[in-house]
Amino acid sequence: MTQEDRVLNHLMQGRTITPFQALNEYGSLRLGAIIYDLKHKGHNIINEWEHNQDTGKRYARYRLMPKDELF
Repeated sequence: MTQEDRVLNHLMQGRTITPFQALNEYGSLRLGAIIYDLKHKGHNIINEWEHNQDTGKRYARYRLMPKDELF
Protein backbone atom coordinates (compact mmCIF):
# COMPACT_ATOMS: atom_id res chain seq x y z
CA MET A 1 0.00 0.00 0.00
CA THR A 2 1.38 3.41 -0.95
CA GLN A 3 1.51 6.47 1.29
CA GLU A 4 -1.18 7.99 -0.92
CA ASP A 5 -3.42 4.95 -0.31
CA ARG A 6 -2.80 5.17 3.43
CA VAL A 7 -3.62 8.88 3.59
CA LEU A 8 -6.78 8.39 1.51
CA ASN A 9 -7.91 5.51 3.75
CA HIS A 10 -7.24 7.70 6.79
CA LEU A 11 -9.41 10.47 5.36
CA MET A 12 -12.14 8.08 4.21
CA GLN A 13 -12.54 6.95 7.82
CA GLY A 14 -13.77 10.48 8.59
CA ARG A 15 -10.52 11.48 10.25
CA THR A 16 -8.48 14.63 9.64
CA ILE A 17 -4.73 14.64 9.06
CA THR A 18 -1.89 17.11 9.60
CA PRO A 19 1.65 16.97 8.24
CA PHE A 20 2.91 15.92 11.69
CA GLN A 21 0.41 13.03 11.81
CA ALA A 22 1.33 11.95 8.27
CA LEU A 23 4.99 11.83 9.25
CA ASN A 24 4.39 9.91 12.47
CA GLU A 25 1.76 7.48 11.20
CA TYR A 26 2.81 6.91 7.58
CA GLY A 27 6.39 8.19 7.28
CA SER A 28 5.28 10.82 4.79
CA LEU A 29 7.27 14.04 4.52
CA ARG A 30 5.17 15.27 1.58
CA LEU A 31 1.56 15.38 2.72
CA GLY A 32 0.90 18.49 0.63
CA ALA A 33 1.97 16.65 -2.53
CA ILE A 34 -0.18 13.64 -1.66
CA ILE A 35 -3.20 15.89 -1.05
CA TYR A 36 -2.53 17.67 -4.36
CA ASP A 37 -2.52 14.35 -6.21
CA LEU A 38 -5.68 13.16 -4.47
CA LYS A 39 -7.48 16.40 -5.32
CA HIS A 40 -6.51 16.03 -8.96
CA LYS A 41 -7.92 12.50 -8.90
CA GLY A 42 -11.29 13.99 -7.96
CA HIS A 43 -11.34 13.73 -4.16
CA ASN A 44 -13.01 16.66 -2.41
CA ILE A 45 -10.37 17.49 0.21
CA ILE A 46 -10.33 20.78 2.05
CA ASN A 47 -7.78 22.26 4.39
CA GLU A 48 -8.25 24.28 7.52
CA TRP A 49 -5.35 26.38 8.74
CA GLU A 50 -4.36 26.04 12.37
CA HIS A 51 -1.88 27.97 14.46
CA ASN A 52 0.46 26.46 17.03
CA GLN A 53 0.63 29.03 19.81
CA ASP A 54 3.82 27.55 21.26
CA THR A 55 5.88 27.83 18.06
CA GLY A 56 3.94 30.52 16.20
CA LYS A 57 3.80 28.25 13.12
CA ARG A 58 0.80 27.63 10.90
CA TYR A 59 -0.07 24.23 9.50
CA ALA A 60 -2.86 22.69 7.49
CA ARG A 61 -5.36 20.11 8.71
CA TYR A 62 -6.94 18.22 5.81
CA ARG A 63 -10.28 16.47 5.66
CA LEU A 64 -12.30 14.70 3.03
CA MET A 65 -15.70 16.18 2.23
CA PRO A 66 -18.52 14.02 0.91
CA LYS A 67 -18.92 14.51 -2.82
CA ASP A 68 -22.45 15.86 -2.39
CA GLU A 69 -21.57 18.33 0.36
CA LEU A 70 -21.00 21.91 -0.70
CA PHE A 71 -19.17 24.50 1.36
